[in-house]
Amino acid sequence: MAQFRALLEPHGVSVVSVDLPHYLGPDAVLHLMSVISPIAHDLAVVYEPLAPVALLEMLDERGIARITVDEDEMLTQGANILAVAPGEVVLAAGNDKVRAKLDAAGVTVHEFAGTEVAVKGDGGPTCLTQPLWRA
Repeated sequence: MAQFRALLEPHGVSVVSVDLPHYLGPDAVLHLMSVISPIAHDLAVVYEPLAPVALLEMLDERGIARITVDEDEMLTQGANILAVAPGEVVLAAGNDKVRAKLDAAGVTVHEFAGTEVAVKGDGGPTCLTQPLWRA
């Protein structure tokens, strides 16, 4: 953590630490992108039952609205969404409830058939990409 702070704080980036949920036990720790996906500067998709309280409080303090995900869609990568631009995302197809909420919020959604690679492989669109540069 200290290394990240030392690297990023000179560039005006704050580093915040939150506990990660272990979901089904200590061997099933999820990374944070399984629980939250930033969509725009003021919007995030969140599976709240596994979100650390400190993270939810920080979102509220910063005025970041939340689109919630139900458990059935968390299990099909509905909370693991890739933002390709503010308000434009890539979502695994079949997550109709979160898709409807994104549409209602004015988010542009690109779906991909993720049943085989994302759902069975246990990794959403953020896990399947390697950003080289993001402005």
